[in-house]
Amino acid sequence: MTTIKRIVLESRPLGEPSPENFRLEDTELREAAEGDVTVRVLYLSLDPYMRGRMSDAKSYAAPVAIGGTMEGETVCEVVRSRHTGFGPGDIVRGRTGWCTGAVISGDVLRKVETHGAPITTAVGVLGMPGFTAWSGLKFIGKPKEGETVAVAAASGPVGSMVGQLAKLVGARAVGIAGGPDKCAFVKDELGFDAVVNHRSADFANNLEVVSPKGIDVYFENVGGYVWDAVLPRLNQFARVPVCGLVAQYNGAAPSETDHLPTTMSAILRRSLLIRGFIQTEYAGEHFDTFLAEIGPRVAAGEIKYREDIVDGLENAPEAFIGMLKGRNFGKLIVKVDANA
Repeated sequence: MTTIKRIVLESRPLGEPSPENFRLEDTELREAAEGDVTVRVLYLSLDPYMRGRMSDAKSYAAPVAIGGTMEGETVCEVVRSRHTGFGPGDIVRGRTGWCTGAVISGDVLRKVETHGAPITTAVGVLGMPGFTAWSGLKFIGKPKEGETVAVAAASGPVGSMVGQLAKLVGARAVGIAGGPDKCAFVKDELGFDAVVNHRSADFANNLEVVSPKGIDVYFENVGGYVWDAVLPRLNQFARVPVCGLVAQYNGAAPSETDHLPTTMSAILRRSLLIRGFIQTEYAGEHFDTFLAEIGPRVAAGEIKYREDIVDGLENAPEAFIGMLKGRNFGKLIVKVDANA
């Protein structure tokens, strides 16, 4: 394996990404040095944060360079290894980007451990999305028995985990999802106590109905008009872990109303805790604990998940664009290797 395919950033999008912002090309792998591992990519995770990497605006991580491989985490099989921790045939996960193979330092790879669940869960419910939900709730949300926990994008990989973890501690889980199919999945399969369709004209009123005692923890994945509906429902001392604002990633037009004064007033009057976080600030110390706690529950079917798998690296751009519009149903993954 000396030549691989990769998808690079052809140009920076203005607003919504388009297929023209991406380019599929062949490239030669560099020669492996001591400590490197050569891998064959099996699955690629597509996640909303990648939209931020396409922009050169200042952020918590460096942008993808024009002509650079699109950022992304993958599940891979080791083909050759010059690192003592890995051997051919090992299944690993790492940040190779959107490509069919890579030479990467073994120091940034991790062997996949799913406790018997499919290896795709290593980039979903037992990977970054699942850990984001677990760490955001554990260290910021801190739900208690009897409290109400609400989460947007509740059918997605983060939101679905948030609600199920809330139920495990005896809290009441309220999901916010888009469309009747996703709402049915959240309520009937994931076991949330209630769910509301944010596409409904009566969304704000419906949210009030299903949260009669208010909301104690709101796990923010979306922002926009969903936040506008949630804010009045937040109780005294409510906690708001903020891990995503997908409604704003494409540079949506600003509202005619300035909501900052209302938000700041609520923070003051109700003593709200609003805390943004990136899961990497917790991963180094706590990921193994998360995996040991959640892995067996996933493998046993106690924690449920849904995956939306797309075949072929060449289809990644269209799938990614659709994800930002809410077209996926579950954790979006590209099957890169047809034999995986």
